[in-house]
Amino acid sequence: MRLWWLLITCLIAQPVTAEVFTYVDAQGNRVYTDQPGSGNAKRVPMATTNRMSANPTGAAPMTAPKKTEAKALFHYDMLRILVPEPDATVRSSAGEIIVSVTSEPGLQRGHRYRLLLDGQPTAEPGPSPVFALSNIDRGSHNLSVEILDEQGRTVERTANQPFHMLRISLAQKRQVKPCALADYGQRPECPLKDKPAEEKNPFLRFF
Repeated sequence: MRLWWLLITCLIAQPVTAEVFTYVDAQGNRVYTDQPGSGNAKRVPMATTNRMSANPTGAAPMTAPKKTEAKALFHYDMLRILVPEPDATVRSSAGEIIVSVTSEPGLQRGHRYRLLLDGQPTAEPGPSPVFALSNIDRGSHNLSVEILDEQGRTVERTANQPFHMLRISLAQKRQVKPCALADYGQRPECPLKDKPAEEKNPFLRFF
């Protein structure tokens, strides 16, 4: 029993890389030692240890779990502005215009249209494909339309489509419809002081 205890003590006390030797002394006792030069000592074969290093060099690096990919955006085959047509000229004294859009397939559940005039939204997004705009400055402008999903992400967007707003001025109105005699004193652009003299009937002098 003493010999086994010495063997266990020696194995625990020595590093994993140390060697252990054994021999029988003069009294017939088996002795275990780490000194190889004692008598006819023989090396004791050691079993490999299963102890792992705190930072093993061969261990596979830990990777963070992959994030769940965001749901892919829905794709529309077609989105365009129907009215006005590209490069159209709109005549309106109040700068009014009706814009109509369409998509293929139709607007999906939770999606909304948003109309942009010169890159700026004209109103809050909504499901209606028809937009009424007013008081647009005269000159050239660009229209485009977007489709937004539930998270407010842009699903589709058209290219800029130009149109030209022609607002009729007072001078242009006078050219289109000059003042008639009955209009003087009635219309602001036809004051009484500018009313021409009425032509006298030549037959009245005989009465």
